[in-house]
Amino acid sequence: MSDSGALAHSRAPGTTAVLLAAGAGTRLGLGPKALLPFRGRTLVEVLADVLLAGGCREVVAVLGADAATVRAGTDLSRHRVIDNPAWATGMGSSFRLGVAAAAPADHVLMALVDQPGLTPETVARLLASHRPGRVTAAGYRGPERKLQRGHPLLLDAGLRAEAAERATGDAGARFFLQAHPELIDLVDCSDLTGGEDLDSPDQLHLLD
Repeated sequence: MSDSGALAHSRAPGTTAVLLAAGAGTRLGLGPKALLPFRGRTLVEVLADVLLAGGCREVVAVLGADAATVRAGTDLSRHRVIDNPAWATGMGSSFRLGVAAAAPADHVLMALVDQPGLTPETVARLLASHRPGRVTAAGYRGPERKLQRGHPLLLDAGLRAEAAERATGDAGARFFLQAHPELIDLVDCSDLTGGEDLDSPDQLHLLD
């Protein structure tokens, strides 16, 4: 690579992963999902490391419910951890905080702490598939084999400000994506994971 090529490469945007882990896990009834036992550790620890292993430059974990307990019960020293005091207002506030915490020039990959099936390969596939100015979303095929949008979701650096501005209540990127469907590239990740969210007791098998 020439000197000019190396310089251009060094200036290419990196990707900060934002791991949304602020919820109280009310529907599951076992406390914050971040603290659920998983692979001998906790769910938030494992997923934060998965995001880093997949190629993200940095991971920002956004905590909320029982944040002090989560901090005390986990080792997230490899990652940045921020608290959302307004976590009870919904995912939107955590989304905005996470985007604001990411390096200003970075793309932002949004991930949910309740997706234990997330793999480094899924993250790497999204990073490799991303095109400038676009939103790159993991897609999963349901029983009817139709590709459905899921998480993680990679927001181009140039789109993150508007996405954060539209995040409100329980909506993270939803309103932004509804306003700009033409920007979304779905990447089929069905061969890597089912993309299920852990929301109810009958889904606890996802932690096995």
